[in-house]
Amino acid sequence: MDRELQRHAEALFGARPARPDADLSAAPDPAVPTDESSNDAVVVPATPGLDLTRQQLGRLWRHVASIDNFWESLQEIEPGAVARLAAVAADRRWELLFLTKRPPSEGAPPQVQSQRWLDAHGFRLPSVYVVRGSRGRIAAALGLDVVVDDRPENCMDVVADSPARAVLVWRHGASTIPEATSRLGIAVVRSVGECLDVLTDAPREEKESFLDRIMRKLGAKA
Repeated sequence: MDRELQRHAEALFGARPARPDADLSAAPDPAVPTDESSNDAVVVPATPGLDLTRQQLGRLWRHVASIDNFWESLQEIEPGAVARLAAVAADRRWELLFLTKRPPSEGAPPQVQSQRWLDAHGFRLPSVYVVRGSRGRIAAALGLDVVVDDRPENCMDVVADSPARAVLVWRHGASTIPEATSRLGIAVVRSVGECLDVLTDAPREEKESFLDRIMRKLGAKA
């Protein structure tokens, strides 16, 4: 999503990211209106890689909302990762739920767009839940075992509000990993591919529980 948001931001404002790991994907809360008449020139903290004002950020997301089936237009960050996940889940008999916080766009609801996108990339009959609150509370309510996410704040929600394990997919370099992840027992991997490597490498015959084996291999358990 970041690349596509960056492309639209450049088309609208000519803005370019200040660094290659720019993160533009944090959408504003739909319940909080953006004041278009404001001259506020403060750079929005949620988009540290691009110099957008709050007004521009609101305009960017209104533009995205006007695009027909925007969420189906995105490309995989890791080509083939969805199909591999589907194959691993089928082999291991995992039950998966895709959590996403996507604001509406023109066309089908975000849930349906996400289901179509996953199906088109190799995951048949995906279960998608559009999140409206803490991922931790959702994990607790649904009895989830492991939550994999690429946002530290979502992983912190999981460990704070549920007994589920959290795995952070962090693509921005080891030196920038948030310090709290280690303290909170959040496992960190560099890609979905690495995460799947760890999950599938866990031996099935050990007496240790499956979750304990996974977390030990991820370095989140002694």
